[in-house]
Amino acid sequence: MPLTLLGIDEAGYGPILGPLCVGMASVHVADWAEGDPAPDLWKVLSAAVCQKPSDKRHRVAIADSKKLKLPNDASGDRHPLMHLERGVLAMLAAHGREPASPTDAALFDALAVQVPPHPWYAGEAMPLPMAHGAGAIRIASNMLSVALSATRVSLGDLRCEVICEQTLNRLAAEHGTKAAATAEAIGRHLRRAWLAQLERPEEPAARVVIDRQGGRAQYGPWLANLLPESIGAGRVVILEERDDRSSYQVLDAGGKPRLVVHLNVEGEQASLCVALASMTAKLVRELLMARLNRYWLARAAAHGREVKPTAGYYADGSRWLSDMETVVTPEERRGLVRTV
Repeated sequence: MPLTLLGIDEAGYGPILGPLCVGMASVHVADWAEGDPAPDLWKVLSAAVCQKPSDKRHRVAIADSKKLKLPNDASGDRHPLMHLERGVLAMLAAHGREPASPTDAALFDALAVQVPPHPWYAGEAMPLPMAHGAGAIRIASNMLSVALSATRVSLGDLRCEVICEQTLNRLAAEHGTKAAATAEAIGRHLRRAWLAQLERPEEPAARVVIDRQGGRAQYGPWLANLLPESIGAGRVVILEERDDRSSYQVLDAGGKPRLVVHLNVEGEQASLCVALASMTAKLVRELLMARLNRYWLARAAAHGREVKPTAGYYADGSRWLSDMETVVTPEERRGLVRTV
């Protein structure tokens, strides 16, 4: 019996510059027996994937993006995005979904990314891959293809929702918390997954893992709000609410469970799908920040200023804003800087 596994995670919740990105990865497991636990995909695909970037067998690292993203000042040929890029591009290529051209714009299209309509995210497409030759990505994708075929596992969907600075500020002002922006993106992913499950009535409920949102343990009303009756969702049933995990069934209008949703502390370590979603979100954010830096550093150079790029986090973002004070207009600053 087939089973769908799905993971959702974000990148860029804390910075004061740049977008909030929320990734989603779903995987179909063809051979699953009802009543069995959800399979551990790291074990199932262990011939090709691992959780450590320094793997001696050169398997593809799928893990929490915070562990795979290297420092921006990494030395030698160790590009900061080398592990994120390899994992995401190889996974897409293994399923015949590689970007139509070797650019960030084509990758955004492959991941259904809506690039924010602001000048600092526009301009010429940037070449990809940045950290690898095309041959290295093909080798990694071939390794994945063999393991996926042997285990009858396939990628269902891989995409990323992008919440730009202005939208994040607006949602935070309306709801009193920037967590509303994360919920907005998670809701889009969950509604898409819900509608996909309704089209597969013979399948068991999809297993969804989401990284825990804040410190609370009760998410029933939150889920009910994200999955309204207007799309055929019914009651949300509490399975457990613990300090480390909260779990729920979401029933359809006829009372059949269609989603089982787990909100886990450190979900990236509990689910390969969450880890892949984390990597996707982080890669998209980093590529958008590269565009942001390209635009503003060119503006600074036109003003005779030499400014170092920024990752957007508080201390470095504050430094960058200070360096750019005479370059960024007050109106641009209002659109560029997060207020929360």
